[in-house]
This record gives sequence, structure tokens and C-alpha cells, in this order.
Amino acid sequence: MKNIAREIINGRRLNRNDDLDMLLHKNLSEVCEGADMIRKGLCENKVDLCSIINGRSGRCSENCKFCAQSTHNKTNCDVHDFLDLSYIMEDCGKMAEKGVNRYSIVTSGRAMEGDDLNLALKAYAALSDRYPDMIFCASFGLMSVDDMKRLKEAGVSIYHTNVETSSRYFPKICTSHTYEDKINQIKRAKEAGFEVCSGGIFGMGETWNDRIDMALLLSNLEISSIPLNFLLPIKGTPLENQKPLSQEEIVRIVAVFRYLNPTAYIRIAAGRNYFQDCGEVLFKSGANAVLTGDMLTTVGSSTEHDKKMLFDLGFELK
Repeated sequence: MKNIAREIINGRRLNRNDDLDMLLHKNLSEVCEGADMIRKGLCENKVDLCSIINGRSGRCSENCKFCAQSTHNKTNCDVHDFLDLSYIMEDCGKMAEKGVNRYSIVTSGRAMEGDDLNLALKAYAALSDRYPDMIFCASFGLMSVDDMKRLKEAGVSIYHTNVETSSRYFPKICTSHTYEDKINQIKRAKEAGFEVCSGGIFGMGETWNDRIDMALLLSNLEISSIPLNFLLPIKGTPLENQKPLSQEEIVRIVAVFRYLNPTAYIRIAAGRNYFQDCGEVLFKSGANAVLTGDMLTTVGSSTEHDKKMLFDLGFELK
């Protein structure tokens, strides 16, 4: 694996014509060692910290089987309209003080438009003015190019939209929108001038082939930030009884995504609480970014703990 890692560092890129089974069957420690070599060789020791806020919660029309906020699922999640500007400003300020360098407002629902979009534009303009060193991201579902250009003018530079899984498996997870909708959204975001953040959720019943297909798709789309979530089954969703992934499988997923997306930020998001140390091993296996603090509907990890862990591992905080 070290030889393959060196080849990748020197410019080789793995694709469907390569024997990718080696990533799945080689000794895990060797796979992780190679992934860490790639990360150090192409991304250095810089780590990226992102925090999100649940800007609008619940009442989502989409039927994603993993989601607590879907009206199709019975989870009793928090429901609220778009947050007051003062609340968002205060939260972003706290994250900035803790050293977080990316901040995103995430909203439930198929899309952002109308009055809520205007509130979001106002919020981002104010945030950009007060925290000029912060990188701002938006996760607002399916949007038009024109509306996304308005977001960019308000100070947003990254648009987030997860593909969630492979095109083959996606219809088993969601039928209210299509995989093509996801891909077209990514293309519209790029057309609007955004860097794109796109990843997915693992442990929903997908196969390794699905995971490989997803990683290769994101590579072909030249996605620069890839959040990896590991399913935390939520009571009231169709996946509430899904068997959790093992730690070994989670570690291998992270390493595989580094081999297939060697220059991207491999961002660890939900599911780190499967590890007692918040997933320290993942940052020795190719990961170099983290979603810190609480997630949308689940508890995350302390930012101060994350910073210490990453510093102790030799990472340089951006």
C-alpha cells in the first residue's frame, strides 16, 4: 500500500479500471498507513474545523429514511422557523472564538426560497461583515443558480449538498427527489461560482460497491470537501433498528475515501461517538477535517476536545 500511496502522491489517480479490491481486503493497518501518507503528502498537516447551526428545523417534505426532520418519520424532533439573526450571530461568534474556521447554516426542507431565503441572505451579509475571516457555507437543499448567486453576493463561498450514497442505492433511501436532482444541484452550485461540499451517510445498508461508487463519483465531480457521516439510528425513522457499523469498517471507509479523493478535505461528521476517544484513529487514516460541536439532531464532540486531540496528533489548525 505504501507504493500505491507514493504513486498517488506523485500524481496517479485510482479509477474503475484499477483493482480497488485491494483497498477492501488488504490489512487495515497497512491501508491506513498508506492513506495517512497520502494525506501528509498532498494536504500537509493542516486541519479544517467546521461548525453548523440548524437554521430551520423539522417539517421537511422529503422522505429520507435516515432523517429525524422528515414529516414522513415520527421522531418528535425540534420544529422551528428560521432562527433570529441575533441567535445566529451569537452562535457564530462563539465558534469563531473557539478557532472554528468554517460556519454553515443548514435548513430542513426541499429548498430555500421566499421570505426565509431573504432572512438567510440578511444573516450571511451580517455574519460576513462581523467575522470577515470566517469561511461561510450554506446547506439549503435544491436551489436555482440565480438564488445561489445571491448567496454568494452575501458572503457564502461554499455550498453543501450530500449525495448520501451511490446512485444505485439512493432510491432505497429516498424517493421524494432523485439522485439526478443531487448531481444537478452540485452542477448548479459550481455554475454559481461555489466550492462544493458533498458526502454522505454510511451504515444505511449499502454495500462496499456502493461506497466505492460514491467515492469515485465525488472524485469525478472534483468535490473539495467530503463529509463522512456514520449512521446514528434515530428512533422513529425507518432505519431505527439498523445495525451500527463496526469501528474497523468506519476506519476503512475513511481510508478508502482518502485513496480515491487524495486532495480533498475528508471531513469526519456524525458517528464519532462510536469511538471512546472521538475517533482519533480516523485522523491517522486519512481524515483532515472535522465537523465539530453538535450535529443537526444528534450530539457531537466538544470543540475544545477536538482542538487538543488534533494538536496532539501534529495537525495545524487553520
